[in-house]
Amino acid sequence: MCLPQLEEGAHTGAPLHKDNMPKILVSDKLSEQGLAILKAAPGLQVDSKTGLKPEELCAIIGDYDGLIIRSSTKVTPAVVVAGKNLKAIGRAGIGVDNVDLPSATKHGIVVMNTPSGNAVTTAEHALAMMFAICRKIPQATASMRGGKWEKGKFTGSELCNKKLGIVGVGNIGRIVADRALGLKMQVIGYDPFLSVEAAEKLGITLVELPDLFKQADIITIHVPLSEKTKYLINKDSFRLMKKGVYLINCARGGLVHEGDLVAAIQEGIVAGVALDVFEQEPPPADHPLLKMEQVIFTPHLGAATDEAQEKVAIEVAELMVDFFTKETVRNAVNFPSVSGEAARVLRPFIELAEKLGSLHGQMSSKLPQEVIIEYSGQILNYNLAPVTQALLKGLLTPMVSDVSVNYVNAPMVAKERGLKVVESKVSEDEDFANLVAVTIRSGKESRRISGTIFGKSNPRLVQIDDFYLEALPSGTILVVHNHDRPGVIGNIGTYLGKNKINISRMQLGLTKEEAIALYNVEGDVTAEILQGLEKLPDIVSVKKVVL
Repeated sequence: MCLPQLEEGAHTGAPLHKDNMPKILVSDKLSEQGLAILKAAPGLQVDSKTGLKPEELCAIIGDYDGLIIRSSTKVTPAVVVAGKNLKAIGRAGIGVDNVDLPSATKHGIVVMNTPSGNAVTTAEHALAMMFAICRKIPQATASMRGGKWEKGKFTGSELCNKKLGIVGVGNIGRIVADRALGLKMQVIGYDPFLSVEAAEKLGITLVELPDLFKQADIITIHVPLSEKTKYLINKDSFRLMKKGVYLINCARGGLVHEGDLVAAIQEGIVAGVALDVFEQEPPPADHPLLKMEQVIFTPHLGAATDEAQEKVAIEVAELMVDFFTKETVRNAVNFPSVSGEAARVLRPFIELAEKLGSLHGQMSSKLPQEVIIEYSGQILNYNLAPVTQALLKGLLTPMVSDVSVNYVNAPMVAKERGLKVVESKVSEDEDFANLVAVTIRSGKESRRISGTIFGKSNPRLVQIDDFYLEALPSGTILVVHNHDRPGVIGNIGTYLGKNKINISRMQLGLTKEEAIALYNVEGDVTAEILQGLEKLPDIVSVKKVVL
């Protein structure tokens, strides 16, 4: 994600109006407590207008400096363009998928969210579902509503001393673990981006995912849905599980292959399932899972409590008040707190650092133990904390499970995950006026990626390990490591062409026997296409990254 390309005189943290009161529009329903905070703030004018149609929002948004939304309002590029005075958007909740971030960022609009408000509520819902399925409470309730007294039919399972497997030990997974330990359960967890030491402090034993499937009596999922996690639990996973396992999914539909789940229930592998989410919501009326007595459901209620709604409303109101009255940026997902002359100088380095971190994060299969950031050149005259924050945000975003990483909380998330961060400053570099070099280490393995700024504002990658090159860190990129043999590049181009993938740019780095090439590509590069590339002659590895 690129940072705002602010025009001269654009907002860098201070209110837009100096003589007039900043105006804030609340376009989705917000609790009375949140509205009260906004209305009590001196110097702010607040309007609550909910249920606006897209064209109605576009017609009035130009009069406002701030916008507060929940999930109903869609901040499209058209809304951003129409909001000619808009400087801040506050999202009451963690997800910002209803905000066009690239457009907001391009126009210098700070987007803030409330990442912590729903964690406890969602974790408690998963635990409630665990109790319900293990004690067959919904099934027994339905039986009694039917006038029956089937005491022997609904014998359940104790939780005490059972082994709970948590897939994804982020904010929500940690809360689940804490409560489960209080129930005297044994807790194991899988999270490739959490250190063993950090897990031990939480009372969790880290294991590999196949081992979790083999050992757990109950499995609960707390990871986001992505290309890497889609159908994370499938027929191969079920084959590893204990017969009689219980499965809980209060995270996202699509993490569990629903067809394979039906088969696993029919085969007696899975004794009970609790689902708050489906791949299609609402699920079709003839969905086979809806007809199976071993499965219980709720209609995506993980964050639906009065307390959670109030928390996020209060938090987003406080964020907006601080932004417009104290010039303070908190929980920004697209902008660090930097202003004035430093903003103009550091903005391209902030963008470069985030891309360097993101490249490392997407190329890594697990959280490193240490990240070393080396700065050199004229940028040493400035406070580089925002650059480091941007780098950590880029590194951690592809790695963590359910934590919304932003510029403010990135150092804290790194610390919680057991990641050691080291900064090094060198007065000058032999080859570049300014250089940002990032090395990540995990055990005996390490990777170094360096970048610089061409001209005044053009980020470039200039080194990956021992390979020197000049690459544009933008868009979808295939990072291909291969043996330096005749025909390799031709084979790659031919293969991608057959699969309707266009190569828009290529940069090559060579040593005596090997090469690394970065292919900027256009088209849908699927997992199957990546697997096909890896099978080509002389290919060592292929990684797809999006910058």
